[in-house]
Amino acid sequence: MAIELMNGSLNIDVFYDKKDKQYDDNICVCIREESPEDEKVFYANETNLMITPEEAREFAKLLEDAAEKSSHASR
Repeated sequence: MAIELMNGSLNIDVFYDKKDKQYDDNICVCIREESPEDEKVFYANETNLMITPEEAREFAKLLEDAAEKSSHASR
């Protein structure tokens, strides 16, 4: 599952990494950046964050909470 942000310059993909199934942090948040060097947010073109299922749930909840507050504030 992937999403594009910042007018398509950031591509964020989140997936269960089967090859790391023996580790607790086997969910990969892969951030790819395609933008000119002087506009980059990250140093590398691709950054991978490996997180645990619990961290993924907590992160999802934080995003949901922020989206809910944003939706209510814009009314």
